[in-house]
Amino acid sequence: MTRFARLVPLALLALAACTTVSPEAKVRAKLIEAGVKPPVASCMAERLVDRLSLAQLKRLQSLSGLARKDVNAMSIDEIAHRLRGLNDPEITAVVLKAGIGCSIAF
Repeated sequence: MTRFARLVPLALLALAACTTVSPEAKVRAKLIEAGVKPPVASCMAERLVDRLSLAQLKRLQSLSGLARKDVNAMSIDEIAHRLRGLNDPEITAVVLKAGIGCSIAF
């Protein structure tokens, strides 16, 4: 097998890794789908990915109904109530802090 032939599988693996969507990009996309403005969604996604585990992010994704309802039309109390339903105080705190901080910044 030539040296070039051995490098092809490695190059394909590297290329596949580059095309994989990052957790931050997934979170940003979901926030935008839920009605969050893109700059706020980018800010929040960065903070959420930095502060929550992948398991917590998956639990957060499980919130039903948020994608069908414009979060801009929801009160903070309603959002907090839905977050508390996940029974993870860290998720609630991180999402609310990120949402408020990023909304003020943008």
